[in-house]
Amino acid sequence: MGTPFVAILMGSDSDLPVVSEVFKIFDQFGVKYSKSVLSAHRSPHQVIELIKTSESNGCKVFIAAAGMAAHLAGAVAAHSYKPVIGIPIESGGLGGLDALLSTAQMPPGIPVATVAIGKAGAKNGAILAIQMIAISDNDMAQKLSDYRTNLTNEVLEKNKNLNA
Repeated sequence: MGTPFVAILMGSDSDLPVVSEVFKIFDQFGVKYSKSVLSAHRSPHQVIELIKTSESNGCKVFIAAAGMAAHLAGAVAAHSYKPVIGIPIESGGLGGLDALLSTAQMPPGIPVATVAIGKAGAKNGAILAIQMIAISDNDMAQKLSDYRTNLTNEVLEKNKNLNA
């Protein structure tokens, strides 16, 4: 078993501008991660192989980002017992709603934790993965606590400046 990490999958390289928000947060927290572009529909066997390889190398959480039919997170969840976080990507003509519903509407017993569409979802997906890791990693829990304190301070500072 290797060093714990998060495996990030994108259904298309066009998802990179959104998923790059995950990379930024993981880099800030010192979370190790891998990144791959694989499609649930166009490369299903490679998705399964990546899941198995990632798990044997120490993967703790999967993040899957996809647009349109957005079956990538569900495909990962179907082949892993590890937590899966789905990030719906806006593409096509439905503003990401199709991806949101495809990611969230999983059958009973095969859950996918689904976050918001787009960059806000990518950021929250990263934080959710960090929260999962922090369950058994006290250093990561402290980094998360510090992060939340900084968020609070930023809001309070903006409020203070607004009322000055």
